[in-house]
Amino acid sequence: MTHPTHDRREALLAAALSAAERGWHVFPLFPGTKRPALHGEAACTRTGVCAEGHRKWEQRATTDPDLIRGTWARAPFNVGIATGPSGLLVVDLDLPKHKGSSDAPCGAATFGALCERTGQPVPATHRLRTASGGSHLYFAAPAGIRLGNTAGSLAPLVDTRGWGGYVVGAGSTTSAGPYTVTDDTAPAELPAWIVRLLEEPAPRPIVPFAWPTISGSRAATAALERECRTVLAAPEGEGNITLNRSAFKVGRFVAWGDIARHVVEEAFQGAGEARGLTAAECRATIRSALDSSLRKARPRDAA
Repeated sequence: MTHPTHDRREALLAAALSAAERGWHVFPLFPGTKRPALHGEAACTRTGVCAEGHRKWEQRATTDPDLIRGTWARAPFNVGIATGPSGLLVVDLDLPKHKGSSDAPCGAATFGALCERTGQPVPATHRLRTASGGSHLYFAAPAGIRLGNTAGSLAPLVDTRGWGGYVVGAGSTTSAGPYTVTDDTAPAELPAWIVRLLEEPAPRPIVPFAWPTISGSRAATAALERECRTVLAAPEGEGNITLNRSAFKVGRFVAWGDIARHVVEEAFQGAGEARGLTAAECRATIRSALDSSLRKARPRDAA
């Protein structure tokens, strides 16, 4: 009788070899996790592959089938794919992680809205369902452009992985579930319009925030002022997703008639631009969040 651990190791080895055959550079992740199963710099002995200096997971990721077989012979490692060396840009469409945000739009919805606003279809490409229920869209990265990682800069709950990043490959499993292929076509070329959005933007001047005249119920105006302050205080790299979350929260007051939509839009537009987001980015995010909130708002008595 074959041991279940042996079966699992063989299945993961096959998944790692399959990825390598596509030209994707793989490395081991601890079994059942998303964490690299390679020593860190502090524990590096500067021997073997690190004889000339510590080599991180991105440098050690490989397509060599012999190295892969030797590694996966030791344990049922999950499969990590180093996106940069693999020539990939992966778009990660995530689900809301915060408690009480079950009504908030997911990454697939915000990415779909982004495609609609730019007049583009949702790209068809190699796609995985992640353990959490989100999606990974694999694209061939453009030549001559070194794209890194982003978090929420394209749209809320839409991250990207390029140089300096990795994704969990198909066949892997965590406590949340498996990573499974849902579209096994070859990765499409990354659309030019996404490339333009991901390229390093020119530094933007910070616009001082001036509170607009706010009229509405006491609860609505208090909520709006509180959420605008939340946007202004958002950590670096989280301005867009914070703006989306805050506008969604205030949207229920618009649905109840406690405050006018244009008042909410004006206040969040000012807060977003003062936080360093572009005017167009603010308008799109605020509109998407309010539209979603208005659709999903529960009656006041049930809130």
